[in-house]
Amino acid sequence: MSRLIKVLALLAALTATVVLATGCGSSKKSSSTSPTSTTATKTTPAGAVGGSTLEIKADPGGALRFNKSKLAVKAGVVTIKMNNPSSLEHGIALEGNGVDQTGPTIGKGGTTSVSAKLKPGTYTFYCPVDGHKDLGMKGTLTVK
Repeated sequence: MSRLIKVLALLAALTATVVLATGCGSSKKSSSTSPTSTTATKTTPAGAVGGSTLEIKADPGGALRFNKSKLAVKAGVVTIKMNNPSSLEHGIALEGNGVDQTGPTIGKGGTTSVSAKLKPGTYTFYCPVDGHKDLGMKGTLTVK
């Protein structure tokens, strides 16, 4: 009988260790991260503080477009943050009025961004993946 109690105590201790090691029964599912699903960001320009952040998404169905084709913001440091729910790789870039900035390309579930100090004017935001801009994955950013 004493031996049975020792075995049960050992099993209880092992069970407690497994529960603690797995996060105490958390309901969140863990997932592995692959290079195509990591979050990537481009830093704000040197010396820049604060600013505005605009958020957009790639089309979740795989169409070569963003969920918004027109954005507007006040002049200053502007960050465009893009989430990619699509199975295709996408990125975000910004050009116009002497600005030419490109953020990292990311896969499904990833987030990328591009930042620049912008003066009033019209800029183009687009996906820098080969051919995506030409096929319509772009929009207009108006800075006032």
